Amino acid sequence: MSFSRILTNICAVDLAASRDFYVELLGFAVNYDSDWYVQLRNPNAQEQEFGIIQRTHALVPPQYQTAPTGMYVTFVVPDVDALYGKAVSMGARILQEPRNEFYGQRRFLLVDPSGCLVDICSPWSEAEK
Repeated sequence: MSFSRILTNICAVDLAASRDFYVELLGFAVNYDSDWYVQLRNPNAQEQEFGIIQRTHALVPPQYQTAPTGMYVTFVVPDVDALYGKAVSMGARILQEPRNEFYGQRRFLLVDPSGCLVDICSPWSEAEK
């Protein structure tokens, strides 16, 4: 079996707030914008897409129209500390400040406007301590 595309979609209460959050923080470009769905795309890597759907839309089963739990979205970036500074300046809700993790990533955790847990990380090595 094979597939031609993989796309992560998150459910949002306020599409505009979520769209603006990801555009400002991560530099996404808006590829499609409607009253029920927004598709974002990395302007430097067109195959990297990220979708946001209105949480209460009919396409979302009723049992999944609640606040997100049990999952998180990870974005690997070149400089986690620079993005942390940007997130702080945006007033983002930070759950964990940047720290080096045992598995070779430096990361911080934040919450997006719809309550989705977001992991922002960059690779690091012992030599960088």
